[in-house]
Amino acid sequence: MEFKSKDEKRLEQRLEELHKDVSKKQKFEDAVASLNSLLRDHYASASPSLRKLYYGVVCRVATVLKTRYTSPGFWAAGLALFRLAQSLVSDPAEKAHLLSCISEAQQVVHQENDPPQPSSSPNQGYLFEGHLTVDREPPQPQWLVQSNLMTAALEAGSSSVPGLPEPGNDDSNNSESAVNLLQSLIDNLDSVFPPGIMDDVRAAPRVPPASKRVVANLPVITITEEVLKKLGEEAECAICKENLVVNDKMQELPCKHTFHPPCLKPWLDEHNSCPICRHELQTDDHAYESWKEREREAEEDRKGAANAVRGGEYMYV
Repeated sequence: MEFKSKDEKRLEQRLEELHKDVSKKQKFEDAVASLNSLLRDHYASASPSLRKLYYGVVCRVATVLKTRYTSPGFWAAGLALFRLAQSLVSDPAEKAHLLSCISEAQQVVHQENDPPQPSSSPNQGYLFEGHLTVDREPPQPQWLVQSNLMTAALEAGSSSVPGLPEPGNDDSNNSESAVNLLQSLIDNLDSVFPPGIMDDVRAAPRVPPASKRVVANLPVITITEEVLKKLGEEAECAICKENLVVNDKMQELPCKHTFHPPCLKPWLDEHNSCPICRHELQTDDHAYESWKEREREAEEDRKGAANAVRGGEYMYV
């Protein structure tokens, strides 16, 4: 087992706090500045596990920038962080990912430093929630452009589907239009995903068994007459299907389902979840736990984006 000093534990705690703070708009820049300082002062002497934690927080900054923030100031802070991290890490895959983050950040910052020339048209505002704005309308996000293309393609091809109303256009024209729109959708897919992001997409890894430490610390309870009365006479171990009797020893999972310890052990040697409800236990597989954390973060980002669009709050800052 890897020994951790008090200083390393404090650094782990601080990095976990920064991991949360970068998701909060008011704390983003301060959190990135703190992360820069920690990288400069402590990364070189950090243990491999702590270095992975550093890299995880830097990746979280990249994810937050790509999915939530468009402010060039935030991207400039991220660019400095990505450059520093890229100069420190040694893993080739980490270096390649950070290079793609640097490239994207440079594009955003460059657009701010060299903005397009304003139009000569005197009326540059647009209607937003019933009010005419003073600024030009920002470009539509790529996901919305692709959604509009897909809708248009489906509408154009609907006349060839039996049972749908026939519009007045010629069938061949409709089919050709649908094909062109779908081709445009395919051609623009690369612009939806930032460079290198698809390289990080991995299939769900094989589920490892539960952590031996967690299994060893599972509580064992004794079935009393009172407990058996509450459970009912037909209560049984879900694995061996034997009815429970008074004084039976049962191992309890965090989800409160109980099993005979000799029945549960072979199951947890192969799986990491409850046999009944599939509640997952922690594993000893660092890669799998990191994947689960990334999936949770991605789900949070998807829900946040969906809520923002639904509430009309998806705005450029």
